[in-house]
Amino acid sequence: GARLTAQGGLTAPVDLLVAGDVIDRVVPTGSVPVPAGALVIEAAGRIAFPGFVDAHVHGEAAVLDPDVQLAMLRQGVTSIVVGQDGVSYAPSAPLPVADGTPDAHTWATGYFSAINGEHPTFRGGSVADLLATYEGTTPLNVAYLVPHGTLRYAVLGGAARPASPDETARMVALLREALDDGACGMSTGLEYAPASNATDDELVALTRVLAEQGLPHVSHMRGYEDKAGSAMAELVRVARASGVATHVSHYHGPADELVGYVEDAHAGGLDVTFDSYPYLRGCSILSMVSLPTWLPIADPDATVAMLQDPDVVARLRAEHFPGLADLWERVTMAAVPGELQWSEGMALLDVADRLGLDPVETTLRILVSTHLRAGCVFAQPPTNSPESVRALLRHPAQMGGSDAIYQGGRPHPRGWGAFARFLAEHVRTLGDWTWHDAERHLSAAAAERFGFADRGVLRPGARADVVLLDPETVQDVATYEDPRRPATGIDDVLVAGVPVLAGGRPTGAT
Repeated sequence: GARLTAQGGLTAPVDLLVAGDVIDRVVPTGSVPVPAGALVIEAAGRIAFPGFVDAHVHGEAAVLDPDVQLAMLRQGVTSIVVGQDGVSYAPSAPLPVADGTPDAHTWATGYFSAINGEHPTFRGGSVADLLATYEGTTPLNVAYLVPHGTLRYAVLGGAARPASPDETARMVALLREALDDGACGMSTGLEYAPASNATDDELVALTRVLAEQGLPHVSHMRGYEDKAGSAMAELVRVARASGVATHVSHYHGPADELVGYVEDAHAGGLDVTFDSYPYLRGCSILSMVSLPTWLPIADPDATVAMLQDPDVVARLRAEHFPGLADLWERVTMAAVPGELQWSEGMALLDVADRLGLDPVETTLRILVSTHLRAGCVFAQPPTNSPESVRALLRHPAQMGGSDAIYQGGRPHPRGWGAFARFLAEHVRTLGDWTWHDAERHLSAAAAERFGFADRGVLRPGARADVVLLDPETVQDVATYEDPRRPATGIDDVLVAGVPVLAGGRPTGAT
């Protein structure tokens, strides 16, 4: 078959010979004649890496957008893990259920509109149906976690109560089917409704299925920062009862405390890993950041109606909003569809000034006018710090995840810069990782965790996902003010032996 010779490596200079979609040989540079007719990519001082794996990204719709594909490939990302935080498109019945409750796909699309966007072609169905939408449509490898909140909604709707044994059994059956369809694990979003109503019994029943199949439980915990202790304790209880391998999403906060929780779990014999991103600002839906759990925020129709009820607003002002006094100055609008779209990129307090309203009235106005489809970027509390970010990413259980959200006019820049920032800042500038460490944290660890048996390494027989990286020029250039700027320093990428980025430009291959 066709062969490709790429020069460069993390060790002594090597040639990678690619045949078909796999690496055929790794030999000292120049030791094997270049096969006749082979495509030769001269590395010229660049380092060859296995394609990077984004362990946490909201890309199940965005990965079909050529601009997002470019953003990922220019960072060396060749595989993504989607279906995060317990809410995504499948499995879902393709038609609404009889009692008028929206089907799970319609519900998930509306609820997480500002996070996942809308899939351009999928309108409901199985995990296999969803995975089929990525065949021949994107150059990236797409792996999918079964979203627990979607499972729960498919069985209980938005019910704010524990599941009965029969309902739990139905969720277990749906989970088994989704795993058979090719999902690589299950995600929970325990801070989001309706999954916030799940009990240990429900979670243990589901994670036992994962443990049987050697697949991970990936969790947006029930809380972060000051809630991380009790949230991690819940995951540890579930893991101890079920035997499941556990992966914590976008772990952030005071590093000494957080590292301690992971090491305590390891000392107890549990398999716990986590992902993190190299920024001090997060991004989410405004409803989750600003509203209390007693509002049914997973049901936008009901919540919007309640937010227009003077008695509800009075209760919010009395009981809830006083506790958010320090939040408003930390929020910037990212996605605001509709009449207030002009506010994208503006600080919430500036939007309030423009509208002549206080921050609470402004927030309510945005939530109602967007039907809860508003997203925001927010500075994390001072319990997170540059030192904490560095300490977490140095931990051997860490892997890179961008938590990228691509919706809105002013999204968080991490979707365009996270992996380049790991490399530029934390390898080249600060020395938190060596280049070898980067290969582990950004590729091999996630490939192992999610069961990509033939990816994450450059060795004979491995899938030929190859990134050529210039260690001097790799750099994130996306900013909060101008977030959609692709990174520099990675110009050539192969996926399964096919050049998908050449000279910094997409080749059009899928």
